[in-house]
Amino acid sequence: MTYQEKVKDFLDQRIIAIAGVSRNPKTEVGNAIYKKLKTSGYTVYPINPFAESIDGDKCYPSLNAVPKKPDAVFITTNPSASVDVVEQCIESGISRIWFHRSFGTGSFSEPAAKLGDENGLIVIRSGCPMMFIKDADLGHRMIAFFMKFFRKLS
Repeated sequence: MTYQEKVKDFLDQRIIAIAGVSRNPKTEVGNAIYKKLKTSGYTVYPINPFAESIDGDKCYPSLNAVPKKPDAVFITTNPSASVDVVEQCIESGISRIWFHRSFGTGSFSEPAAKLGDENGLIVIRSGCPMMFIKDADLGHRMIAFFMKFFRKLS
């Protein structure tokens, strides 16, 4: 699959978990993505083993704890936690993962991506759903433009 095909496939899913939402909602990317997907009509589950709720919504400690299996997982954790998230995806039968990553490392971990590849997951190694979702804001459209220009999307 091409990058664009993977993105379309991911965003065509209706139940998405966000691994790495924060108890400090003003500083974390995962929280903004959680809110955007939720307001865009997705069923979204926030995942953080140390939080009970995010923006008044129940937060789940792991992918295995959510009430309905997600179709996809967006990973916004520290890269050191990404392997654990991918292992949970494999155990739960979740076949689509997307690492948050722009021009820096973001949440990307090569061992985690390789583990996903080896287990047949559809792996998106860079970018952000907010760059591609309907009604994307100007800032994310600009980031998408520059990431495409500099060939940072994979």
